[in-house]
Amino acid sequence: MVELTDLERDALTELVNMGVGRAATHLSRMVSDQVLLSVPSVDIVSRDAATEFLTTRERSGLVAVEQQFQGSFAGRALLIFPEANSLELARAVLGSELTLAEIVDLEQDALAEIGNIILNGCLVVIANTLKDRLSISLPAVLRGSGGNILQDKNGTSDELVLFLYIDFSIRSRSIRGYIALLMGVSSLESLKLLIHGFIDGIAAPAPSVEASRNQHGADPL
Repeated sequence: MVELTDLERDALTELVNMGVGRAATHLSRMVSDQVLLSVPSVDIVSRDAATEFLTTRERSGLVAVEQQFQGSFAGRALLIFPEANSLELARAVLGSELTLAEIVDLEQDALAEIGNIILNGCLVVIANTLKDRLSISLPAVLRGSGGNILQDKNGTSDELVLFLYIDFSIRSRSIRGYIALLMGVSSLESLKLLIHGFIDGIAAPAPSVEASRNQHGADPL
């Protein structure tokens, strides 16, 4: 089991919040209203533990937007929220002037676009900040229970879940959701190494002016 130290968890939480902050800006422009997004907690859990958490917390069906990502670390990214919220999310993006039937017809595309904005925002900011590059697939919308959505599709028996609780309010509606990054142990270890590089870069003291002068030679008189 790969675990995060407190420092790694804090750094990753900060990176993810930078990503969802960028996503919130894009969504705000789309809906012409304020969108607030935050990720208060990040943890690595087994797929069974993530499934049990979703099953216990969300009694009704779930909707998820899934994207594959590939780089120094690879896996599947899922934006998950209760099915009861899906029409609310679609209505917020599509506008209240549409009829319910029109919103139902366009719901799939609207959810895919929301998922694409949020997941891309997170993944791209994380990758860029860690000086990595990711290729990210087009979004797909999934429906079902937590077990169905998180099921092993790639035969990756060592797959773990980087599980993020997400709070967002859009058009004054408060909607809870989750981001799950499913990765194998080797990918998570690669991510941890990149995070360490990021932490070390922050911790390294900037060279003083005097040290810089000594290194490059004194300023000419």
